[in-house]
Amino acid sequence: MNNENFSTLELLRNQFRYPFPTLKNPNAEQLQEITEKQWIDGEYLWLYEQNPDLRKKYKKTKTAHIAAQWFPTASPERFKPICRLMLWTLYNDDLYEESEPEDIGHIHAQSIAILNGEISAEDSGIPLGPMLAALRQELLQFIPQESVSRFTKMISKYFTGLETELKYKKNKAYPSVSECIALRENSICLYPFLQLTELETGIILPKEIHEHPVIIRLQTLACHLVTFFNEVQSVLKDEATDSIYYNIVKVIQHERQMSLKEACLEDLRLHNEDLKEFIELQASLPDFGIWQDAVVNWVHYMSMVLSGWKNISTKLDRYNAMEFPEARELKEKLNHVKFSK
Repeated sequence: MNNENFSTLELLRNQFRYPFPTLKNPNAEQLQEITEKQWIDGEYLWLYEQNPDLRKKYKKTKTAHIAAQWFPTASPERFKPICRLMLWTLYNDDLYEESEPEDIGHIHAQSIAILNGEISAEDSGIPLGPMLAALRQELLQFIPQESVSRFTKMISKYFTGLETELKYKKNKAYPSVSECIALRENSICLYPFLQLTELETGIILPKEIHEHPVIIRLQTLACHLVTFFNEVQSVLKDEATDSIYYNIVKVIQHERQMSLKEACLEDLRLHNEDLKEFIELQASLPDFGIWQDAVVNWVHYMSMVLSGWKNISTKLDRYNAMEFPEARELKEKLNHVKFSK
């Protein structure tokens, strides 16, 4: 693989390897239909009503099929809020990736207030408020308030990461590699999904397990692994949308004055280090007493997110055929809806 014919997709397919099972939720197509007909062309049509091409791009991203790899055994009812969340992450990312950093603080605060049940979607004044309000109601059907609160804290981490990204982008400044890994750990928005394993399994683990250092570390490593994979996958998209300041591959390239291929291989090396640690921790979990089987199962589900993301995302047009919303059209849309609705 020399520089002339270097392919990021080939690197992802052949060298990012996971020794975990890959399962897929059989309800994927059913929920994809709901995503496209009830949400993209229904409840949330007003967002992109005048732009059918952009709506088509969101449909081609197949968010329910992504979620199906992450939550392979959830029933249709429990799978629905996960799919709504998956679409929300896409909409939110794309709406605000061209925003001013200072505007994100308001969106952040209002989003968290909705998820905490402190304000209504209407009073929030943010475009995606109704989506978050519906998500909160769906989650509370299946998991307790404490679990929803933990999930909401993870959404807050995501917004903090997003705001940090926008500051680097606005200033056209690169963070260090370690700073970039830390901010992407939050902005990749995997932490919220990892909390929802309880939604799938129906087993609510006690607070002390969620706060155990090994469990926290496994989640951090999972976020790193998806990020390292994602950075190689989206590097061409990020170059096209001027988002290079917080792509780990581009930060490595900048910091070490490497070729793109060398930077991708360094990203792979960092990925493999964290994968090794994840596998070792998974194989030697502490004794959680009566919760042992449930914890082992939860970490097992966490591992399937990694193999599942590779399986589905290497086939997605959003990354592989440059099928993503253009920065210009997103910026225009944001200016139009910023504090309306």
